[in-house]
Amino acid sequence: MRTGERNTHDSVIGRASALLGAYDSRHLAIGVSELARRSGLAKTTTARLAAELAEHGFLERTEGSDYKLGSRIFELGSLASRQRQLREVALPYMADLRQVSKQTVHLAVLVGTEVMYVEIVRSRDAPRMPSEVGGRLPAHASGVGKAMLAFSPEPVVQSVLDTGLPAVGPRTITAPGLLLRELRRIRELGIAYESEESGHGIGCAASPIIGPDGQVVAAMSISGWNGKLDLRRIGPAVKTAALALSRDLAIRGPAARPAWAGRV
Repeated sequence: MRTGERNTHDSVIGRASALLGAYDSRHLAIGVSELARRSGLAKTTTARLAAELAEHGFLERTEGSDYKLGSRIFELGSLASRQRQLREVALPYMADLRQVSKQTVHLAVLVGTEVMYVEIVRSRDAPRMPSEVGGRLPAHASGVGKAMLAFSPEPVVQSVLDTGLPAVGPRTITAPGLLLRELRRIRELGIAYESEESGHGIGCAASPIIGPDGQVVAAMSISGWNGKLDLRRIGPAVKTAALALSRDLAIRGPAARPAWAGRV
């Protein structure tokens, strides 16, 4: 590392962040030398890292051999923006479910073969769940994941099967045939139940959220300790809230559909 490179550049992520941070509204296409100067990185480091970022779509080469921000940057920015939109629309419904159930309410989306928690509304009366906002789980091993998979296109489900069905909790479904039968049952009910599939002692009921184009965009669940949840009561409550949220999204139009929904 040359003299003058900042300590924050000790990691690969720090160097990539410095390089991408060199761009602003007045510098949309930058050559390697200027990128090195603006980022504080050595020129050889800049050239290598810029080429790697371009390979993955975060930067693009111009005809003059400068670098500009790539489409992957804009895709991620759109994802973050739409994730916030979904969260804002869903929060009132989640608050109502918490009040009714006195349990933890989750909102999750499907990202590839995993679920990612977008929002978690916790109740003072509920046990602390291990889930965290931004956390991920294999889709087959959670109520929200099964709820989304049940209403996803066949290639999405096949991708999950091809990835494998590792055990996450003591009762995770690990056999493809059993999972497919479970997804058919969920499609009929509109509710996915989980019993210790994502972790010891955890139970939940989840239901899919359908976007304006008729495709699943997310799922909502009520979670608590298995054996202490009244599934006959919370299952229909989650389904009713998910249907109401789906209608709300339909009124708001296609812009409410998250960019990643259904993507593998």
